[in-house]
Amino acid sequence: MKNAKIRGIGLAMMGPLLWGISGTVAQFLFEDIHVSSNWLVSVRMLVSGILLVIYGMVADQRAEMKVWHDKKDSLSLLFFSYIGMAASQYTYFMAIEAGNAATATILQFLSPAIIIIYLALWTRRFPRRIDVFSVIMALAGTVLLVTHGRLTTLTMPLGGFLWGLGAAVTATLYTLLPRKLLRKYGAIPIVGWSMLIGGISFSLYYRIWDHMPAFSWSTYGSVGFVVIFGTMFAYLFYLQSLRYIQPTTASVLGSFEPLSATTLSIVFLGVSFGLPETMGAVLILGTVAVQAWAAYTTSPTAEA
Repeated sequence: MKNAKIRGIGLAMMGPLLWGISGTVAQFLFEDIHVSSNWLVSVRMLVSGILLVIYGMVADQRAEMKVWHDKKDSLSLLFFSYIGMAASQYTYFMAIEAGNAATATILQFLSPAIIIIYLALWTRRFPRRIDVFSVIMALAGTVLLVTHGRLTTLTMPLGGFLWGLGAAVTATLYTLLPRKLLRKYGAIPIVGWSMLIGGISFSLYYRIWDHMPAFSWSTYGSVGFVVIFGTMFAYLFYLQSLRYIQPTTASVLGSFEPLSATTLSIVFLGVSFGLPETMGAVLILGTVAVQAWAAYTTSPTAEA
């Protein structure tokens, strides 16, 4: 049981780490190459979905197609594809384009608070003290980062702030919606089909062939990283972690995403961060340690 928890914690950290890196790469594509968020979202879902479905077919064709043999599960998959997968990617990249990768990922990180509150209302049980403490730490860190320590001032564009809040809501849906499907069918079929469905829909609506960026090795190398590592592997790692740990734990461990995005934005994109932002990052990192410790020490009965 503890080995499963450790595996889940590792997966829950690796996925957001890759998301954070790909968010910074996406900001480079938006600002320097002038690639639109609509095009990048469409391509990353479409290509990743194709690769994952092909991989699933080669590995086990019967298992890959099994979800389509159950009408109720098929409808759940379609719902997740649009409301969870596609919506979370679109709002996140719009938040990056309207603001920057650091603030977009930080605002998205409000999702743990939403998840804990939702589960408390749904189960009619007060959250664990460790969850309340983690949320307070995460929110305090988020406020410091978004306001730069000036609590009465929002030091970012309004559009970036609103898209970031949208990203937090859709990240919550993305975490909660597919849990039953993941337990029944595994991560590869669910992630692959949801990406393919969302990618095809976005591509046809946006007509990606009419908005192709000018070719360069840096452009398509960056796009390739976002598609393969920042999308396919990142989503697989994160969703697979939900088989071993609670969604609140996985979501809070997602603090590796804003942490990596913030660090890379400072180093490579010239985003300025001072003492308040650093304090916010420390608080966010502290939630990782708190939740990792809680997940490791919780008994199987309490975790269930």
